[in-house]
Formats: sequence, structure tokens, C-alpha cells
Amino acid sequence: MVAPRFFRCAHAMQPSESMMSPAANDRPTRIVVDLGRLASNLHLIRARVGVPVMAIVKANAYGHGLVPVARHLQTVGVERLGVAFVEEGIALRRAGVTVPVLVLGGIFGPQVAQFIEHDLEITVSSLDKLRQVEATAQAMGRRAAIHLKIDTGMERIGVHSYSCGPLIEAACASRWCVLKGIYSHLACADDPDSPMTARQLERFQEACAHFERLGAPMPTRHLANSGGVLHFPDTWLDMVRPGIALYGVLPGSASKRSIAVEPVMSLVSKVVYFKVVKAGNPVSYGATWTAEHDTRVVTVPIGYGDGYPRALSSRGEVLIHGQRHPIVGRVCMDQFMIDIGRHSAWNEDEVVLIGEQRGEAISVETVAEQGGESPYEVLVGLNERIPRRYVGGLLRD
Repeated sequence: MVAPRFFRCAHAMQPSESMMSPAANDRPTRIVVDLGRLASNLHLIRARVGVPVMAIVKANAYGHGLVPVARHLQTVGVERLGVAFVEEGIALRRAGVTVPVLVLGGIFGPQVAQFIEHDLEITVSSLDKLRQVEATAQAMGRRAAIHLKIDTGMERIGVHSYSCGPLIEAACASRWCVLKGIYSHLACADDPDSPMTARQLERFQEACAHFERLGAPMPTRHLANSGGVLHFPDTWLDMVRPGIALYGVLPGSASKRSIAVEPVMSLVSKVVYFKVVKAGNPVSYGATWTAEHDTRVVTVPIGYGDGYPRALSSRGEVLIHGQRHPIVGRVCMDQFMIDIGRHSAWNEDEVVLIGEQRGEAISVETVAEQGGESPYEVLVGLNERIPRRYVGGLLRD
């Protein structure tokens, strides 16, 4: 049975145009993506760094929606996009995205032909990988666009900076590969005080010096991820690769908002049930939280099955009527409970899990800290069971 409405406050919130209730058959839980803020963040980053931007849209554009985000970034003039896997690149091409797309992940041999067929730029991280790409390109009669990956300290993929000479020489001499760029990845740039970034920059510059020794033209050099963009101007070089910062979220707890990017995502739901829980009664699985006194509890229809962190059990909070209320008991697969104390709430009231309401805000960074995760995990964990709504779309001055 649906609980009756409790009582309305005189100052009950009226939803804004961008947050109006969805159609009756839509799920009340939704992610709202502000494309205007996304475009503004791109504009702010480009204005600050003064070089082209490769916007990273891997992992479903950090939970914001791969195709809608990429299409909008193309519309507002992004120079390049970056994805993790060839499948993401193919999805963009099939959706009509035509800007250059670099696949940042390692090459799986049988897929090389798909890179070339869909005009995707390939990360080449060793001589063997280069030969693999060359052989496929020759067999297809089409040249492949490549970027060389140099390992300057991440120890993930890429040829070591101290042994990259033969790869660079072979890439410059290749008949079937067009060398578009050379890059590395910063391991500690989210911390502005880490000395690791300076060491990586030095190693990368030493690797790039091979082009001068060979008398070959320098391809586009790109090194700065979000941390590099925010903290290390020396790493901006010829192009930058912002990911999480493009979506208005800081990459780490030590990071500084040196560029005034704003959060692009809101996560909202609605109250679906209200009840009074008597003192001494536990709430949710495992009876891990017990009411110390009679209190009002509401249920929200989202859970860890949607990617909302279970670690927020009895630790997280939400906004209802602009007031913060704690999650109580364990987060369930599809719902969780909120203790609203002696405050009022009623069915279909908006609940903000991430975002702003009446001048109060809950950030991705706060959710990550409360759940013991990184902001990256929070964003990419929000899965496709949650519908996305897109608002805005105009570049803000």
C-alpha cells in the first residue's frame, strides 16, 4: 500500500524546467546531464591551456552517456575524442560521430582491421604491435593512423622511454602507418605536490628528442590528463586529454579546482514510501541500524543494482527539500531508506543523491569520500539501468 502524503510545507519546492517530472511510464530515478555545462567546461579548459583538446569519453563518457556526450562535443567543436576500446569507437562512428577518435587501449590483433575499417586511430605500444598494424593495413590496402604510446612510469602499456628509439624510427619509416601522435600517461598528476609528474615529463621529452635526431617531423605530443590540465602547465604540450575534469569532477582528494569547471551530472530520484519506524526497530538487511527513537523513514527506488555504492549504507546522505538526511541501514539492490527525523516528506518528492537542491549540494567527490571510493568509481559505476536525460546544450559565456 502506498503511504498517504504527510503534509506540505508552505515553501514546497517547485521543480525547474530541466527537472520536471518525466512521463508517467518513466522510471522516477534518473541521471540528468547538463550539456550546457559540458560545453562550458570544454570552453574553459581550452581557453586555459591554449592547445587542442582530446575529450575522453570512454566508459560511457564516465557514466554520462557515450553517444549523446560525444555528439554534443562534436557539435561544440572538440578537436578529438578518446575511448578505451575499439567497440566504443565503432559505436561512435555508427552514431555519426566524424571527428578523429583515438582508441587508448592495447591492441587485440584480430581487431586491427576494425580500427582501419572505421577510421579509428590506433595506439601502438611496441615494434610487434606496429608490425601487426602494418601487415593488416597492407592487406586491406589502406593506411592506418597511429599514436605511439611511451611508458614513462605507469608500467601499464607502452614501450619504455629508455628503449623507444627503434619503435619511433620504424614508425617514421612506415609505408602503411601515418604517425599522428606520441603520448604517455601521468600516474600521479591528481596530486599537485607529487614529484612523479616532473620525472615523467622529463622521460617523455627525452623520448620525443628522437624525432630531432632522426630529422623527422614531430607528431602531436599529448601527455596531460585531468590532473595535468589542472595542476601541471608544463605537460600541456600540443594537446591535452581531460577526462573526469571535463565533467566537472576533481580526479583526487588532493586536486585543486584551478579551472572553474562545474559538475555536469545530477542523480535524482523520488520518495516512493513513507512510514514511522518505532524506537528499537532495525532497518534493512542485517539489522545493522536501529532507530533510537520514533522517527520518520522514507524509501528511495535506487540501489547497488544501479551502481549506487552499497558502501554508503548508514554513511551516505541525500537532499530532500534542500535538507540533508542520512541513509540508514544497508543499501539494497533496488532501494534504500532515509531517516528524515521529524521533517516532512511525501510520495513523489524529489530526492537528490548527486547535485543541487535549494542552494545545497552533494558532489560526486563527497559521495566518493563517504563510500571509500574514487570519484571515477562513483561515476562509471552508475549503469544503464538508470535512464539519462539531457538538458541545456548551449555554450555558456
